[in-house]
Amino acid sequence: MTTTTLTPPSPRTAISIEQVRTQAKRSIGFGETVSQSFSLARRSIIKMLRNPEQFFDVVLQPIIFTLMFTYIFGGAISGDTKSYLPVIIPGILVQTVIVTSIVTGTQLREDMNKGVFDRFRSLPIARISPLAGALLADVVRYLIATVITFAVGIAMGWRPDALGVLGSTLLVLVCSFAVSWIFALMGCLVKKASAVQGVSMLIMFPLTFMSNAFVPVETMPGWLQGFVNVNPVSHLVTAVREMCNDGHVGSHVLWSLIGAAVITAVFAPLAVRAYIRNAR
Repeated sequence: MTTTTLTPPSPRTAISIEQVRTQAKRSIGFGETVSQSFSLARRSIIKMLRNPEQFFDVVLQPIIFTLMFTYIFGGAISGDTKSYLPVIIPGILVQTVIVTSIVTGTQLREDMNKGVFDRFRSLPIARISPLAGALLADVVRYLIATVITFAVGIAMGWRPDALGVLGSTLLVLVCSFAVSWIFALMGCLVKKASAVQGVSMLIMFPLTFMSNAFVPVETMPGWLQGFVNVNPVSHLVTAVREMCNDGHVGSHVLWSLIGAAVITAVFAPLAVRAYIRNAR
């Protein structure tokens, strides 16, 4: 018969365990949240690079829409296609990038259905990091769509202000990132990816087409002009036109930035809350 002697844990081991528990309970700071968000954004970018078909819409849509709208409506609206380019290119840019942000919600819903975000939730990271990382990665897609739209317009004869192009690119990326929080919330609330896309299109198509993106506001009925003038998409399109065509930074830039800040402040917390509730 043998006797086994149990050795109690040393004080050093007990202290180490207590330290681990204390560290696990501490809140995550802003700097760590940003770092974690960019780490998860890098993961999403790698995922997109391994699936090149995710870039088809941001590559082909700007080319098709620019050529189609310019050659179909250019002569009827501005007399000739060259005169229509300063009007249509900013409109196509805003419409393409904002509609592209719908894919954010669709992909989030697909990842949630696969259980990917359940794994993120089990990690000791900030709650907003998985969502913010996915949205930051989609900024790359917005940048590709922006560059291609400007390139097609310049190839067709449009000559924008160089600094205006840079300023417009930054403004559109900021506003699109803010709008993507709306679709992130939809991705957390709606159970199917196809439903997310369907509902989002019903919202965004009226906003983009009932704006000054494609035709002058003066040609619309009076009751519609009131909505178009307060439409956030119209403010963003006008801001891009002023910067690209005139090199002018006006009040519409300020209104666009204020709108982006308000949308992010409202929808980012709602999206994170819906994500946490959905993942339980």
